[in-house]
Amino acid sequence: MKQILIRVLLIIAGLVSWPTFIQAQDADGPTFEDILRGFEDPSRWLTYSGDYSGRRHSPLTQITTDNVDQLRPAWTFQTGTTTRGRGFETTPLLDDGVLYVTGSNNYAWAIDARTGRSFWQYRRNLPGDLTYGASAPVNRGFGMLGNQLFMVTLDAHLMSFDRRTGEVIWERELADYQVGYSSTMAPLVLDNKVIVGISGGEYQTRGFIDAFDPVSGERIWRFNTIPGPGEAGSETWPADPAILAAGGGGTWMNGSYDADLNLIYWGIGNPNPDYYDENRPGDNLYTDSIVALDANTGDIRWHYQFTPHDVHDWDSNHMPVLANIEWQGEPRRVVMVGNRNGFFYVLDRVTGEFLLGKPFTATSWAREIGADGRPIVVNDGSLGCVPDPWGSTNFYPPTFFPGLDLFILTARETCATYVPEEPANTRGQANFGGTVFIDSEQGYGALRALDVHSGELEWEFTYPSPSFGGVMSTASGLVFAGDHEGNFMAFSAETGENLWHYQTGSRIWGAAATTYMLDGVQYVLIPSGTTLMAFAL
Repeated sequence: MKQILIRVLLIIAGLVSWPTFIQAQDADGPTFEDILRGFEDPSRWLTYSGDYSGRRHSPLTQITTDNVDQLRPAWTFQTGTTTRGRGFETTPLLDDGVLYVTGSNNYAWAIDARTGRSFWQYRRNLPGDLTYGASAPVNRGFGMLGNQLFMVTLDAHLMSFDRRTGEVIWERELADYQVGYSSTMAPLVLDNKVIVGISGGEYQTRGFIDAFDPVSGERIWRFNTIPGPGEAGSETWPADPAILAAGGGGTWMNGSYDADLNLIYWGIGNPNPDYYDENRPGDNLYTDSIVALDANTGDIRWHYQFTPHDVHDWDSNHMPVLANIEWQGEPRRVVMVGNRNGFFYVLDRVTGEFLLGKPFTATSWAREIGADGRPIVVNDGSLGCVPDPWGSTNFYPPTFFPGLDLFILTARETCATYVPEEPANTRGQANFGGTVFIDSEQGYGALRALDVHSGELEWEFTYPSPSFGGVMSTASGLVFAGDHEGNFMAFSAETGENLWHYQTGSRIWGAAATTYMLDGVQYVLIPSGTTLMAFAL
């Protein structure tokens, strides 16, 4: 009751307008069919990538290559929350003119998409003995269905909210946070399931993907990323249940969904320990893989492992990008991934067949990807100058530009040497198993556009330091991206020419732009530090 009274007082005080607030209160909320339609309604952004494909490509065209230099700030929303140097990694969701935003330390807000003024705020009180959640207190966004919002928490819970009020409907524990489990990803919401993953691959944890009923909050199925004894894939590990139970394989980014195939595509994290491998011979499935799961049952249909027997912390927690393209003269349904190991991949998303694997950075750990889809390793990291543990790219979203058939991502050029050491294996503590030495003078970042048919570089724009900003594109021929120095920029998708930039004042880390149309005005939104900034012509 106290929270409701506070919200009413805020409205009366004039912090939000009555009409907009009432509109948001009375709306029925998006259906599964609405989410399937993706960008058809330009006034909505209903899931992490805007649609289920992961392409992050908007059809909006009001802002063009000719007028983007006139883009100006429209409003800002200051959270005032602490971030431990990272800040917003969220993608706001939008419906009925209201943005639903998650932030660091399990804050959440509903704000006016026209003005940036807050309707309501939520903060979850967290335990003082957080493990992983204390070291990376971030959240990457809501899931939404009807009048429900879904958010995971740093203490490894899944929560359901009434989006009109911010009141909690139900919550469920995913795993024991004291062991090292946490959750930071944006839930993937289907018609009758909320699908979430788990963080904590550097601890004595076992990764999984869970599906929950959105109404009751009951768990429907679980897929374990580290197989149990006797299960398919367990032969790639030692026959030791204790090692399997702490094998890592976190699932801390959300996946993509193909409704026609009823398959979800999800990236899996590193094995545990990260750098020390004496106790885990073998390929260590399903770490560093992409898995295709039946959305109804969680059963695995196929997998592809990018980095067998990883000793570098090269998680494959990337956004899988789905597209229908022409491949060698024939139509092909593919899934594309720019991987932390420095290679760009194209796979058949029906069967998992390996189609292409080409380096997009100067990685030297593998000479090439063989015809069988396995890397031909020439440097395990002990020889120096391979990608650092943050990788040649990371979890921040790429974009796919149809028509040009370009896969555009933020690349990191780094030089690292790995020295393994036997870990202590202490419950509730990180378990890296070694030391990494990074040559900071050789590091830089770049926005790179790759031809999806060949993997060849079409254009690039270099950044002064390795960056963590995501990418979005629009049908007007624009690409939006941000860098570690806080520059939010627009580029020509065709040439890579830098057409506009704005210095936000804080680094852009883990977040990508979104865009929407309200009242005939196209807005472009970027999280930066602890601020959400909107731009318009």
